[in-house]
Amino acid sequence: MYVEKIEVKNFRNYDAMTLALDQGTNIFYGNNAQGKTNILEAVYLCGTTKSHRGSRDKDMIRFGEDESHIRMIVRKQDVPYRIDMHLKKNRAKGIAVNEVPIKKASELFGIVNFVCFSPEDLNMVKNGPAERRRFLNVELCQINRLYMDDLTKYNKILEQRNRTLKELQYRRDYQDMLDIWDEQLLFFGSRIIEEREKFLGYLNEIVRDIHGSLTNKNEHIELIYEPDTTKNDFSIKLREARDRDTHMKSTTVGPHRDDFAIRVNDIDIRRFGSQGQQRTSALSIKLSEIEILKQKTKDTPILLLDDVLSELDSNRQNYLLKSISHIQTLITCTGLDDFIENRFPINQVYEVISGHVKERKQEE
Repeated sequence: MYVEKIEVKNFRNYDAMTLALDQGTNIFYGNNAQGKTNILEAVYLCGTTKSHRGSRDKDMIRFGEDESHIRMIVRKQDVPYRIDMHLKKNRAKGIAVNEVPIKKASELFGIVNFVCFSPEDLNMVKNGPAERRRFLNVELCQINRLYMDDLTKYNKILEQRNRTLKELQYRRDYQDMLDIWDEQLLFFGSRIIEEREKFLGYLNEIVRDIHGSLTNKNEHIELIYEPDTTKNDFSIKLREARDRDTHMKSTTVGPHRDDFAIRVNDIDIRRFGSQGQQRTSALSIKLSEIEILKQKTKDTPILLLDDVLSELDSNRQNYLLKSISHIQTLITCTGLDDFIENRFPINQVYEVISGHVKERKQEE
C-alpha cells in the first residue's frame, strides 16, 4: 500500500501543488512554518476524512478562498484508488472514491491505513485521558468497521442525551425520552467497552517485545484498561447517576470517560515516570500500531513522521528509522543531518519554502 500522488488546491498555504511520491522514504525539509506539516495533513485527511491536528474543515481552506480540493491516488495490492475531497467553508465536505460520491466516512474503510507520529504523540503518555481515548478510537476505527459505526452512533446518542438533560428543567415530560437514549447508549457503549478491552489485550502482546528491545530488556511495559464503567455495571451506574447527570446537565458515566494506564516495571509512568521513560513508551506504542495494522489488514500502513526525530535521542532515532524499512514513509524535518549521520536510505527529498515544494536530487 502506498500513495502514488497527492494534489491540493487552496489548501492551507498552498495555492496549487502536485506531488508524485516514492514508495519508500519521502523527506520534506525546510524551516518552520513553511508548509511541511500541511502536506502530511492533506494526505491523512484525504484517507481518513479527519485532520491529524484536529482542525476544522474551514480552517484548512486557504485564506481568502471558499473551497479547497485534495486528490490522492493510492495503490493497494496493485489496484489504484482515486480519492477526491472537496472542503467547503459553510457546508459538509464532499468525498468521492474512483469518482463515485460517498456519504459516510466509513465507506473509506480499508482503502488506506496510516500511522501518524508527531511531537504531540509523545505527550499521549503524560497528558489527560482524552488523548489516550483518541489513540484507541483512531486505531480501532482503522481495523474494525463495526467499531467505527458503533462509536459514531454512540457519540450522536451521547449528544442527544446531553441535549435532553439540558431541556429537562423546562420539559419534565422529557424523562421518557431520556429512558430511550439510555437504552441506546447502553447498547453501543457496551460494545465499545468490549472492543477496547480486547484491543488493549492484543496491543499488550506486541508492545512488550518492542519496548523490551528499545530498553535492552531492562524495562517491562504493561497497558491496563481503566474503563469508567465495566460492560456489566454500565446499566446500574447510568441509572444511579441520573440525578447527578440531571443536575450537571451532562452524562457523567460511560466509555467517553475511559482511560488506560501505562506501567513500566510496575510504576505508573503517567505520573511518576521520567521523560525518557515516557518518550520510550510512546515510541513503543506507535511502533506497535504498525505491527497491528500489518497483522490485521495483511498490508503495510503508510507512516507519517511529523518533525518527531528532533524530539528523540540518537538511540531512539536509530531504532525508529530501522523499524520502518519496506514501509512508505513521509517525514518532515528542518534538516537532513539526522539521516546523513545515521546513513538512513533516502528515496525522495523535497525542500519546502513558503508553500512551494521543490524536488532535490540526491547528488545535490
